[in-house]
Amino acid sequence: MAIILALTAAASVLASLLLVPRTRPPDPVPGRAVPPLAGFAAVTALFYLNQVLFTVYVARVHGGDPSFVARYLPSGWFALADLDGLARHVPAPGLLAPTVLRVQAFLELPLVLLAYATVVRWLDDGLYRRLFATPVVWAASASWTLTFCLIEAELRNPWTDDDIAIRIVSGVVTPLLLNRMARRGGPSPASASVAGLLLFTAATWALGQLVLTLYDTALIYNLGHLGGRLPGALAAVAVLAVVLPLRRRVRAPADGDAGPGRAALALVAGGLGQGLALFFVPALSVRYGVRFGAAPYLVMVAILLATAAVATLRASPGRFPTARTAAGALAGAAAAYAAVRLVTDPYYEAGLLRGLAAGFAVLVAVAGVRTPRRRAAARRRSSPTGGA
Repeated sequence: MAIILALTAAASVLASLLLVPRTRPPDPVPGRAVPPLAGFAAVTALFYLNQVLFTVYVARVHGGDPSFVARYLPSGWFALADLDGLARHVPAPGLLAPTVLRVQAFLELPLVLLAYATVVRWLDDGLYRRLFATPVVWAASASWTLTFCLIEAELRNPWTDDDIAIRIVSGVVTPLLLNRMARRGGPSPASASVAGLLLFTAATWALGQLVLTLYDTALIYNLGHLGGRLPGALAAVAVLAVVLPLRRRVRAPADGDAGPGRAALALVAGGLGQGLALFFVPALSVRYGVRFGAAPYLVMVAILLATAAVATLRASPGRFPTARTAAGALAGAAAAYAAVRLVTDPYYEAGLLRGLAAGFAVLVAVAGVRTPRRRAAARRRSSPTGGA
C-alpha cells in the first residue's frame, strides 16, 4: 500500500507541476453563481441526514449493535447517538441499508473538493476558476478518487467493491458539477491587505474546524460525539457569520499606496495562491501518505513549496522585500510552533490547522505593518492637495 500510495502521490505532483503553471482562468459565464460554501453546507446536511438514518437502521435491524460493520474497520468508529425514540417511528428500516458506507463513498469526494474550493475562492476568484473551471479539477478528482479507492482496498470488507464503484461514479460527477459552478464565478472580496488576509485566515480556520467536526462525528460514524463537538462547531459558525460579511467591506489597497508593506502582502498572498494551486492535485495522496511513512511525502511537499516560491518571485513586480517578509516568516514560524505545541490534539490535522492559522496571521501582521513614516506618507498621497 505504501509503495502504491507513494507512486500515486509522485504522479500527482508531476501532473500538478506540468498542468497548473500552464492553466489560465477562463472568463466567467453569465448566470447566477453558486458559491462552493453553499455546496459544502448542502453536502454536510446530507452527511448528517445519513448518520441519523444509519443510526435508525442499526437500532431497528441490528438491535443497536454496529459490530456487523465495525469489526472490519479501525477502532474509534461507530460511537452511535441514542435515537431509539425516533427509530421506533420509522417504517421499513431495512430499506436504510445503503446508509452503511455507501452514501459516504459518494459524498466524501464532493465534501473535500468543495471545502478546498471554498478556501481558494475566498483568497482569489481568478484562482478558483483557474483550478475548478479547467482540466485541473479533473486531475485532482482522479488523484483523490484513486487515493480513496486505495484506502478502501486497504480496509477491505463486504462493502468494498460497491464502495469503489460508487467512488468512481462520484469521481466523474463531482468535477462536472464543480466545473459548472466555477465557470459562473464572480468577484470575490479583496484579500491582499492586512485586514483581508487576516479575515481570510479566520474564515479558513473556522471552516477547518467544521471539517474536523464533520470528520469525527459523521465520516467515521461517531454521531454520539456530536454533543461534545457542538460548542466548537457553533463557535466556528459564529466566526464565519461575523467574518464573511466583514470581508465584503474590505477594500483593496489603493494604487498609490506603494511601499514594502504592500509589496510584502502581495508576495504573501501570491505565494499562498501558488501553494494552494500546486498542492491541489496531490493533496489527498500526501495527506494519507503521511500515515504510511512521512519522509517521501515531505520531500514532495518541499518540491511544491519551492516551485511555488520561485513562481511567486518571478511574478512579483519590483524588488523582493527581503527584510520585511523574512521577519514575518520567522515570527510566523515561531507562532505556528507555539500553537501546535500548546495543545495535544486527537487528530494531527487539528494542530496543523491551528499552527498554520496562527503562523500565517503573524506573518501577515508583520509583513503588512506600516511604520509611522509610511502612514504619514500615505495620508499625504490620499489628501486632495497631495500633501502640497
